[in-house]
Formats: sequence, structure tokens, C-alpha cells
Amino acid sequence: MKVLLGTRDLVFRSKLGAVVRESGGGELVRDGEASDLVVLDVEAPGAIERIRDLVGRGVAVLAFGPHVRAELLREAREAGATAVPNSQVEDQLRRCIFPEP
Repeated sequence: MKVLLGTRDLVFRSKLGAVVRESGGGELVRDGEASDLVVLDVEAPGAIERIRDLVGRGVAVLAFGPHVRAELLREAREAGATAVPNSQVEDQLRRCIFPEP
């Protein structure tokens, strides 16, 4: 699975990149067009519009953000993303790479 990490936060980028590399089932890419999954920070400018665009093109989106920004997480879900609080994004990324049967 080709995964694009759409976050500028270096801590999250490092943690999520490690999840992808350690999984053995994922490959980090830099091009959204070539990705199977895009991981996005819901607080990034234009995130909801980007989610709609990606989902409309058939790309899976995992959105994450602070639990106190529930309205943004809800908007991301309504736009078609799987949206979770920051504390759950690593586990959810693992499930996206290796879905349960």
C-alpha cells in the first residue's frame, strides 16, 4: 500500500512514517496521485476540501486531529475520511495497512 503523509508536524510525520516502514506492507510516497492512502491533519489549511477531492478520486483518507476539535473530525468523516483523534492515529494507520478479515 502506498501511503502519503500529509502533515507538516515533524513528530507525527516521524511516528507515522515508522508505522508504515515497520509494517512491511506499506511504502511512503510523496505524490498524492500515486497513493492508496493519504494521512491528513484536519487542522491543515484546506484539509476538508482536500479530503473531498481525494475521496472523490477513490483514494482512502485517514484524518487526524486533536480530540478537542471534534467538529473538524466530524467534518472530515462527513467528507468521507476515517477520522480519529491524535491519540488513535498510529493504531488506525496499522489497521488501514493491514485490515482485519
